[in-house]
Amino acid sequence: MNPPPYILAIETSCDETAAAVVTGGGRVLSNVVASQVKDHEAFGGVVPEIASRRHVELIEPVVKSALAQAGVTLSDIGAVAVTQGPGLVGALLVGISYAKALAYGLGVPVCGVNHLEGHLAAAKIEHELTYPHVGMVVSGGHTSLYRVDDEDTIELVGQTQDDAAGEAFDKVAKLLHLGYPGGVVIERIAKGVDPGAFELPRPMISDASFDFSFSGLKTAVLHLVQKEGIFDSADLGFSGLPEPRKTAPGKESLIPLIAAAFQAAVVDVLATKATRAVKAFGMDTLVVSGGVASNTALREELRARCADEGVRLVIPSRAYCTDNAAMIGVAGLHHLARGRTAGLDMNALSRWDIAASRR
Repeated sequence: MNPPPYILAIETSCDETAAAVVTGGGRVLSNVVASQVKDHEAFGGVVPEIASRRHVELIEPVVKSALAQAGVTLSDIGAVAVTQGPGLVGALLVGISYAKALAYGLGVPVCGVNHLEGHLAAAKIEHELTYPHVGMVVSGGHTSLYRVDDEDTIELVGQTQDDAAGEAFDKVAKLLHLGYPGGVVIERIAKGVDPGAFELPRPMISDASFDFSFSGLKTAVLHLVQKEGIFDSADLGFSGLPEPRKTAPGKESLIPLIAAAFQAAVVDVLATKATRAVKAFGMDTLVVSGGVASNTALREELRARCADEGVRLVIPSRAYCTDNAAMIGVAGLHHLARGRTAGLDMNALSRWDIAASRR
């Protein structure tokens, strides 16, 4: 199938309502993202029902804004790409329903794109990618390693066995009363702070597999907070917050030290596993994407290790690391070129392996 002159892409897998216009050659003309951080910060995490309702309210103005910024109209759109999964079913259905209705009304094809494939494809927006390479997607909902032999051969080789890295950031930030989203506030409070003041475990870092685990690290932070007696409250844990927050006298200064130690542990595990995979598969390129890839400490550690190992590191700019529709459009172009389109019976998939999206 010849590429359409313009493709409209839609992303609603979690709590970002996003739309983008991408040319048939893969150039991003617009990339609009409406954040729901304010809607979820009081809960310390994403509330699925709230996310779905906000998508319904936001999707129309976001699409209109993407078209306007690109300088095109709906009549110029030759195809629609939409995130089909994985993600929150209710949130996904908003984008899918809108995309199918729009494609039907315009008489153009629609394709469902795997959200994780979109993250891997984000690196192509600003960089020339070579194959094969190792790809790592690290975000609020996913921490996965892939062997990417070519655009059609993507094999999952490792993933988290419990919490995703971004989820662990959110929960530790909630425990420390730092706010939401956790990755942003922990990075800010840990900047310039000695991460060696407290020793925290690196779960599965010596394990022969390429899998991850962050639940034990999260629990270690809880035990450290309890041991140090940081909060004057019996209500400590990841499910509830002491209200109002009462920091024990003289303990306030320990919070940045714990945050820095936690961030260093996560960064160490991610960087170690990723660079180990590159060497194990005899490759010379590492692609890292997803919201946590925006973390400065992680980017710096990966650059240092890849430089030492002679590995090319590719990380999208921060605008393309977090959930966005441009990455869905770029990935969608590949599916359209292969003739992989969807019918009006396309449904949301809460769990969806990238390999399965090729069938």
